[in-house]
Amino acid sequence: MSRAKAAGDQGEAMAAEYLAKRGCTILARQWRCRYGELDLVVQDGGTICFVEVKRRGPGSIGLPREFVDERKRERLRKAAAAYLAAQESDAFARFDVAEVYEEEAGNLRIEYLENAFE
Repeated sequence: MSRAKAAGDQGEAMAAEYLAKRGCTILARQWRCRYGELDLVVQDGGTICFVEVKRRGPGSIGLPREFVDERKRERLRKAAAAYLAAQESDAFARFDVAEVYEEEAGNLRIEYLENAFE
């Protein structure tokens, strides 16, 4: 496994733990379809949340959310529609971004953005 993949997986695990502590139910991790991958799918009350996790190390340029550009958003919308169809769900859905920052000392912290895009 590459170092970048391992770091990404660690960020996703931390985001999943953060959401579970907030009372969300983890429905899927790294769910794949022909449109791409959904990092996390969680249920927050009656809402299905499609969470894109972006991790950045110390000294990285730009905010993690800036890397969820329009092309990525469109792929996430299509993947989310495929997920909902596969689950035969008509639940309300939203798209969130979990920004995972690695600080100088190696500690990780999360900034969570609900309704990051439509």
